[in-house]
Amino acid sequence: MNIGRVLVVDDENLVCWSLAKMLKRIGCAVEIAHTGAEARLKLKIFLPDLVILDAALPDIEGLQLLEEFKAENKDLPVVIMTSNFHSELAFQAFSLGAEDYIGKPFNIEMVELSVQKIFVKKNLSKEVKLAEQKLRKKYEPDQLVGNCPSMVELFKTINVCARNDCKTILVLGESGTGKELVTQAIHQQSARKDAPLIELNCASIPDNLLENELFGHEKGAYTDAGSREVGIFEQAEGGTVFLDEIGDMPLSMQAKILKVIENRKFRRLGGQEDIETDIRIIAATNQNLAAMVKGGAFRGDLFYRLNMMSIILKPLRERKKCIPSMVEYFIDRLNCEYGRSVEGISSDALKVLMAHNWPGNVRELRNSLERAMMLEQGKILSTDNFCVFPGSEHLRDGGCRFGCSLPEESTILLPPGGINIEKVEKEYIKQALSRYDGNQTKAAKCLGMTLDTLRYRRKKFGLEKYPATPLSIATTADENTDQDPAKIVPG
Repeated sequence: MNIGRVLVVDDENLVCWSLAKMLKRIGCAVEIAHTGAEARLKLKIFLPDLVILDAALPDIEGLQLLEEFKAENKDLPVVIMTSNFHSELAFQAFSLGAEDYIGKPFNIEMVELSVQKIFVKKNLSKEVKLAEQKLRKKYEPDQLVGNCPSMVELFKTINVCARNDCKTILVLGESGTGKELVTQAIHQQSARKDAPLIELNCASIPDNLLENELFGHEKGAYTDAGSREVGIFEQAEGGTVFLDEIGDMPLSMQAKILKVIENRKFRRLGGQEDIETDIRIIAATNQNLAAMVKGGAFRGDLFYRLNMMSIILKPLRERKKCIPSMVEYFIDRLNCEYGRSVEGISSDALKVLMAHNWPGNVRELRNSLERAMMLEQGKILSTDNFCVFPGSEHLRDGGCRFGCSLPEESTILLPPGGINIEKVEKEYIKQALSRYDGNQTKAAKCLGMTLDTLRYRRKKFGLEKYPATPLSIATTADENTDQDPAKIVPG
């Protein structure tokens, strides 16, 4: 087993031979260099995990080479060897970043112990970093993912908003498209990232408490105000305030928000003095604010002020090319969250996801994958775990092996442009008759209607001779053919 790569730099052949023998015995890959020039070359080609370096080389001082190596890779451990052992040299070596210092002649067992300790420390450091990455993935918010043109443009717009410190931004999009993630991305990429990001859902706070939540109050401002309370605008000083569902904010409060945006000042409830504020305000909604302005439900002046820089998030059904990369990302995230080891998704299951219209957008996709990973027993997500989507083969029997059923309101998705219900009815009748080779009894049962109703609608839609059955394969009527004339052989 290879525990790591070690570069030995020394001009004495015997030293190099003995060190290489010991290092190979404990499982290291070894390269030898006799000069500084050779060591520089092998550092770039061999990419060692550890360097054992003589302090005196024919063409350069070892400490100078140590300094070069650490400048190239500050995390590269270097052990200095010297036959002229003294405290001043050791102090210089450690001050330049040496991991250990060995005098010559050396005890090979002591060198082995030093090497083992260095690799144990290095491996522990890797494990800690991996653990930190897993924790970050588990607890940090989801990230925006996608490589389709609309997502590329979105990333560019986010970068512009963050880099230029836009003070007011409007984020528009259907529920579940990722408006909160856009806000987090803008905040994290801007100079305000070290200051607070505070979110307020305008639809979840009663109208009479919204002003207090944003502006705070002075002691005695109202009956229960026993002490001064700082509002969100003060708490987020220097940072970002995210006003989600701003379309639900009452008109009286909209006027006060507009004043804060224009004057960069506000006043606590019951206060006598204006308080200056330096915040970015990002507002978001899934409503049509322009239409609300026309209807008088939203202030036009606030809309135009917010709309100075707007970001429109397309629904997932309009950027389906992003779904494969999103699936890969969410599987990775959910593996960390639940301690699973799912490796991917089958091509058939991915086709089911690509065919779905995702009315709940990215949030629905994440939830669907989370559910699928809870059900999946293997390493690859299969179609069995996405039985609730139209297009899944398991819907033919009305359920799946887990006993799931599709909610009635989601069985058929109504197209945006509407539909001709008679055409749908005619098509389902044709499919049922075709499935049971014209057997009206079975077709009626499949469609959940009586035999008389099926016969009436078959005549209504001109399907009396559908499907056409060749005489050569027709059979005499029995209990399953209900004496349909189209199924009886003449004579």
